[in-house]
Amino acid sequence: MSLRIPPAALSLKQFLVRQQVLGLYRRILRAVRHIPDPADRSYMRDWARGEFKRNKTASDEITIRMMITQGERQVQTMEQSLQLAKS
Repeated sequence: MSLRIPPAALSLKQFLVRQQVLGLYRRILRAVRHIPDPADRSYMRDWARGEFKRNKTASDEITIRMMITQGERQVQTMEQSLQLAKS
């Protein structure tokens, strides 16, 4: 019999930041689906997963917010580029 220790409860602020991170991740993966070349699409999906995994232990709120802002800018640029390529 093993004891399972429940994860520590998140504060409201931590919960909201976590939701932002998950939303950004989903937005990136949705944008990646629109990349026409399968090799590029696979590369970008793997890159995004790797970046999020690499930074999952980040705990400093300012650092996390900075990464969210940077990620939002990058995905916005990617979405604009894909939109231009489509037209």
